[in-house]
Amino acid sequence: MKARSAPAPSAVLAGGVDVVYPPENQKLYDAIREQGAIISEMRLGEQPQARHFPRRNRLISGLARGLVVVEAAERSGSLITAQYALEQGREIFAVPGSPLDPRAKGANRLIREGATLTESAEDVLAVLGADHGQRFPRAGTREPENLARCGRPWKPKPTGVRRAVEEA
Repeated sequence: MKARSAPAPSAVLAGGVDVVYPPENQKLYDAIREQGAIISEMRLGEQPQARHFPRRNRLISGLARGLVVVEAAERSGSLITAQYALEQGREIFAVPGSPLDPRAKGANRLIREGATLTESAEDVLAVLGADHGQRFPRAGTREPENLARCGRPWKPKPTGVRRAVEEA
């Protein structure tokens, strides 16, 4: 059996690819630059700003096979990213939380609306087909299983998403 090499590290930045933020990440930035890829939609020299993070997260969800939401308030960047992931045909996983905790409301809603309830890495691997050494299916080659289960994609109220993006 041929040994697989480790995947190359990558970083998706909310600023220009030449901007290290925060500065104490310089050593990590240098290692990723040497061994992998640094990706951004921002122009060189652009400092990261809060309004750039949804754009960065769209790239991250596009590169991923699935998205795990651990904590999300009712209006959060995590839910914006979940919407991008659904539009890109990715699986959505959510870790349940206490109904009394406002930081769990978004993830709990995702579960109610069809996201895979996730308590461990095995839950993610089972849906993505990576158990028993299987290769991941190529992203975008099939409809996400959790969308098919719920019959329709999860979609927050458009006004809420628009407001959340504008506030970010």
